[in-house]
Amino acid sequence: MRVSPQKARLVLDLIKGRKVEDALNTLAFTKKRVAATVEKLLRSAVENANYLSSEKGIDVDVDNLYVKRAVANEGPRMKRIRPAPMGRAYRYVRRIAHIELVLAERGQNGDGVATVVGEEAAAAKAKTTAARRAKRKAASGKGKKKAVAAK
Repeated sequence: MRVSPQKARLVLDLIKGRKVEDALNTLAFTKKRVAATVEKLLRSAVENANYLSSEKGIDVDVDNLYVKRAVANEGPRMKRIRPAPMGRAYRYVRRIAHIELVLAERGQNGDGVATVVGEEAAAAKAKTTAARRAKRKAASGKGKKKAVAAK
C-alpha cells in the first residue's frame, strides 16, 4: 500500500492480539487513512479462514479467530523530484508498506492452538529459502571445500 510503514504500524499495533470482531470495531472508528485498507485486509483474511474451513476441510471456528501477528514491512521506494527555486530540484521519497496479517484460532484454555492464515505459507517459504541457499552454496563451491577438508 502507498503509505509509509511507520504510519501503518500505528494502526496495526491497535489490533495485535485482539479478537477479529474487536479488531474490526477498532478499525472502523480509527481516524487514520490506512485503517480502511487494514480493515479490508482483515476481512479478506477472515474470508480465507472461512474458505479453509468449508472447502478444504480444515476445522476452523471463525468466531475464535484473533490477530496473531500484524506487521508492516518496507516495500520499494519511489524516488521523485520536486521543482525548487532557481532551477534546482529537490528529491523526495514515496514509501510503500507491505502489510501482513496472520490469524490464529484461540483454544479452550486461551492460547493459540491452530494457525489459520499465513503460517502454512511461511513454512513453505522457509523450506524453499533453505533449498535455494543450499543450491547456491553448492554452486559456489563452499560446500565442496568443507567436504574435502573432512576427508
